[in-house]
Amino acid sequence: MTTPEQPSEKLDFKRVLPIIVIVFVDLLGLSIIIPILPYFAARFSATPIVIGILQATYPMMQFLGAPVLGRLSDRFGRKPILILSQIGTMAGFVLLGFANTLTLLFISRIIDGISGANISTAQAAIADTTNEKTRTQGLGLIGAAFGAGFVAGPMIAYAVLLASRGDYKVVALTAAFFSLISILLTTFWFHETHRNDSPSIRSLKSPFSFGRLIEALGRPTIGFLLLIMFFYQIAFGGYEQLFSLFTLTRLGMSATDTSGLFALAGIFIIVVQAGLIGRWSRLKGDRWLVIMGVSTLAIGLIGTSLTPRVPVPWYDRTKVLEGLAGQSDLNLSTQNIRVDLPEEINKSWFGILWLVVASFPAALGGGVLHPAVNSLITQSSDQSEVGGMLGISASMYSAANAIAPLFYGSLFQWLGAPVPFMAGGLILLALWFFAPRAIPKTDGR
Repeated sequence: MTTPEQPSEKLDFKRVLPIIVIVFVDLLGLSIIIPILPYFAARFSATPIVIGILQATYPMMQFLGAPVLGRLSDRFGRKPILILSQIGTMAGFVLLGFANTLTLLFISRIIDGISGANISTAQAAIADTTNEKTRTQGLGLIGAAFGAGFVAGPMIAYAVLLASRGDYKVVALTAAFFSLISILLTTFWFHETHRNDSPSIRSLKSPFSFGRLIEALGRPTIGFLLLIMFFYQIAFGGYEQLFSLFTLTRLGMSATDTSGLFALAGIFIIVVQAGLIGRWSRLKGDRWLVIMGVSTLAIGLIGTSLTPRVPVPWYDRTKVLEGLAGQSDLNLSTQNIRVDLPEEINKSWFGILWLVVASFPAALGGGVLHPAVNSLITQSSDQSEVGGMLGISASMYSAANAIAPLFYGSLFQWLGAPVPFMAGGLILLALWFFAPRAIPKTDGR
């Protein structure tokens, strides 16, 4: 008799490396666009609430497209679906670059959102190439690639805007170029992973249902952690997506200026995630990380909302308006711009320095909360339901991504630029107040 071969406990890094790199390159394109999308929309007379709806279009389409692409990849294989979705993403970026109406901007984000749902296909490919003992590590690397792409993208956007003297079209085409690279990587490096006996993406996490959500929310610890995940992303997601509009109306900062702030925050997040979060988790525990993350993010958002309306020293209202109107081939007038820019009075460093100081605790909280909350959810779940609980956590995160820009955009337009950031900070402050009692200590921490 022969004994069954035991699943290896070591992840085959060579097999998953192409998937990780492809996800990273894919996310570079998306994150290059995020800091400048409000500037794209502002040139077509978009109000803050319309900008919020535009920002929400991508996650809404992604939510709808992910199950469809996942099922298609089960039927036709991972590779052709990845390539098809990447071609759609590249087309969306090219259309964004040449868009001359607000309608085309929306169409570009719809195309990109449906195509951008290929993360589910990448997860399925990871499931194909791992076993029960290595799958969590493989999916963790996908998450790391996802985060790294979001951090690196704004840095690239900043460099491109500097080199192109603030040409948004060049930024969009740069994002399209990275999509082209991901297509080439998938075509020539990625090998088909799907077999008839491959685990479906559905084996990674139980299907979402409102019944399972209500049951999970009813659990004392897990329910509170899911609420933190949802409201954290409402607050931080809105902060990320409307931050550019805030700096424009509050400090008169151009797309290049704001991309530089995103890049600075990205460097700080890399330091936190790569060098500090693991050490803090070992020394203090994930409970401490969650409570610290909620408090620092709250402080950062409230501090951001209190940023004085003092234009940066180099602010030139005419040049900012001309930059928003774009290149001459669009035939747009600066009179189309409906954004409330500050006047050219009392310019100083005070406003930008205040915002930079407030951005550090916001970036710190945003950088530690997602992994720390999910880690605590796994620790509070039975081994047999970890995948299902992480699936519900991902659903809460996705729903918050769609709601956040609508929430921030509405408050921004109707109550003023500081209000949504203050509201997000106060929501997190309330969660921080209850967190020490709602999250029990483990191992004395």
